[in-house]
Amino acid sequence: MIDEEKNNVTEQEKPLTEEEKIASQKRRIRSFVRRTGRLTAGQQLGYDRQWENLGFSLQDGKFDIPSAFGREAYTVLEIGFGMGQSFIEMAKAEPEKNYIGIEVHTPGVGSALRMADEENVSNVRVSEDDAIEVLKHQIADESFDCLQLFFPDPWHKKRHNKRRIVNEEFIQLIRSKMKPGGIIHMATDWEPYAEHMMEVLSAAEGYKNQAGEGQFTPRPDRRPLTKFEKRGEKLGHGVWDLFFEKVN
Repeated sequence: MIDEEKNNVTEQEKPLTEEEKIASQKRRIRSFVRRTGRLTAGQQLGYDRQWENLGFSLQDGKFDIPSAFGREAYTVLEIGFGMGQSFIEMAKAEPEKNYIGIEVHTPGVGSALRMADEENVSNVRVSEDDAIEVLKHQIADESFDCLQLFFPDPWHKKRHNKRRIVNEEFIQLIRSKMKPGGIIHMATDWEPYAEHMMEVLSAAEGYKNQAGEGQFTPRPDRRPLTKFEKRGEKLGHGVWDLFFEKVN
């Protein structure tokens, strides 16, 4: 019996093959469209100089946070950091924290790595894989303190709503991976999506709205003003922030 348990653990910890990774992603509706695009010289330089130090992938197997950063520290995990400006800015402003970023847009990853290199920011680790797969296969249960999801694709057409990353399954996956007392911080400039986020989070088991039932939170100073937010302001859009805490 003991040998069987050891074998099971070994099987679970094996890195995913490329075929397994593709098969896993095909089994569900994804919340993104992968856009590789051509990298600028600066983005490619970021990759060349920092991927080995700051990057990780599904094929590496389990991602042990304390080992990756060389310390135990408050850990923020951000999904979809875009071109990385606000992600790197926050990490630079809070060097005492660990920052994990996941972004499927290749130029965005290269851009973040370039900025980390130029700004001497070392408290970040980045992945270019599907966030759901990273969470399921690489991140241990109750291992990070804060989930950031800023301006995700709202998939505003009704027939595309099913692609939204914010759903009950996603919220409970985050709950299993986040430490007790951990925080989900979301922001969007699309009001119907803000209402959707509020509805899903308010109905989710094991969470409490820090601002009060049904209430949004004013933009905190620590969240930089992103290009999406600036664009929204020019178009007369509002921006909605939500803070929900994991509770027993």
